[in-house]
Amino acid sequence: MSRAKAIAFALPLLSASLITACASAEKKEQAATESAIEEAMAEKLAPATPEEIEAAMRADPLTRANFWGAEFRKDPTKLDVTIEFMKSLREIGSHERAIEIGSKTLPIHQKSVELHVIMARALMSESRPAEAADVYLRATRVDPKDPAALAGLGLAMDQLERHHDAQIAYEAALEVDPQRISTLTNYGLSLALSGNLDAAEARLREAVALPGSDARVRQNLALILGLQGKFAEAREIDPHAPTRTVESNMQTLKNILSPMRTYGALRDDEDSEAPRPSPAQPSSQEEAATPPALRGSLGSD
Repeated sequence: MSRAKAIAFALPLLSASLITACASAEKKEQAATESAIEEAMAEKLAPATPEEIEAAMRADPLTRANFWGAEFRKDPTKLDVTIEFMKSLREIGSHERAIEIGSKTLPIHQKSVELHVIMARALMSESRPAEAADVYLRATRVDPKDPAALAGLGLAMDQLERHHDAQIAYEAALEVDPQRISTLTNYGLSLALSGNLDAAEARLREAVALPGSDARVRQNLALILGLQGKFAEAREIDPHAPTRTVESNMQTLKNILSPMRTYGALRDDEDSEAPRPSPAQPSSQEEAATPPALRGSLGSD
């Protein structure tokens, strides 16, 4: 074979070889790119490490909410992540967003009492006690002995002016946990709202006597004592309790029991450990003109 013919014969083979080599290189490059993308996606979707979680839990509430939001987007079906995300949303006041998340995830986690309770608390924070009562009731069906669900149900019933039902729920919660300060306090307030001041005083005295009782419990007891005209005892319990006449305190009780009353003081802050700001102190004229109000429910967690 002549040299020219040999070259002519080899050229197609060389071209085919070059094309094959290029194709092989492209496939390797594409495979490497896809592998890098998969690794990046896997890293992005990987659950947070224990160290990252610990750091997030020490961070400020907004940072914590963003952290758990990112974890929730990675896997919206994880119960522990959902709970932490909803709790962090409640911490920053995003109760509506917490309700939105709860509405989507409760059907997946129907046996989680904790998720039900967080959802119900968010509803209470949005002044939706009827819906909250329904969620609390579902939680008690999952676990009839859960004190948080029972106590929350009592608070929701009080806001719906169903004091008898509320007191049944409080009693059930106290059967499980007799030294639950918040439940004793809310039970006492409920009894006062239904006009049973003696029983209200007894429950609040129980709460005051327990370790961990704070100024809010004493303030509520002082008010109940004041409503009964026991001003000296009220002063012993709370030195800042204003002195008012029995008539004024009885009018206050009538106002509390009026169908037109509001329940702004009976808030469900059970899962909040942050200290609440003290209410502004009225002037002496305002104090004389403004009837006292129940100081509000306590946290129960």
